[in-house]
Amino acid sequence: MIRTETRRIRFTVTYDGTDFHGWQVQPDLPTIQGTLESVITQIEGSPVRVEGSGRTDAGVHARAQVAAISLTNPIPPDNLRRAVNRFLPPSIRVFDVAEVHDEFHPRFDAVAKTYEYRIFRSEVCDPFQFRYVHHHPYPLDLTAMRQLAAGLEGEHDFTAFAAGDPSDAEGRSKVRTIYSSVMEERGDLWVYRVRGSGFLKHMVRNIVGYLIEGGKGNRPVGGGPTVPAKGLTLWSVQYGSDTLNP
Repeated sequence: MIRTETRRIRFTVTYDGTDFHGWQVQPDLPTIQGTLESVITQIEGSPVRVEGSGRTDAGVHARAQVAAISLTNPIPPDNLRRAVNRFLPPSIRVFDVAEVHDEFHPRFDAVAKTYEYRIFRSEVCDPFQFRYVHHHPYPLDLTAMRQLAAGLEGEHDFTAFAAGDPSDAEGRSKVRTIYSSVMEERGDLWVYRVRGSGFLKHMVRNIVGYLIEGGKGNRPVGGGPTVPAKGLTLWSVQYGSDTLNP
């Protein structure tokens, strides 16, 4: 009997989340994970589980989501990248395919993640940006928003900024560490950029709602209203230097 060695493959995924119901597989609904698994299963010839660094919500985008799979197919990484991209829809692209050690897990091995949330400030929203921004042309105090953003840095219990999740029944801690929390002005775009140890469901979108309330001159207590998903992008995932070695 021929014994085939299993290989652990890591890759980066970029996607426009507009037409998908989030990352996680859902019955009869298009998702990023489900689409990737369908394509890679065809290449492998047997079911393949795609594990991601986290679950983005419906409509959220990713510049550099990190995922991993286990394969027995001996296809070289560059050829795998080409084959997967050939069959994926153009709204999902795979980059940086490489072999890693057998125990690598994109979620549990991550040490930090960075998200960006984009607010378009002009009266008329550029149609080439509309799918990727929250259009809010109304008066806001940027200085106040910057001060609130900076106040989120450090270790805090973010329960007030989290949406309900089935995992709540397990009593998991909602304490997270925010390494940087900054509001940036880039012309017509105001960009909230946050880097942290991990994020709860809707946490970044609720933080942005909180910042906007502060920018209106209100005194927000706890999380703010959840802003639209389309303005949010998972920007990058960071790993320790020894995590990715095969």
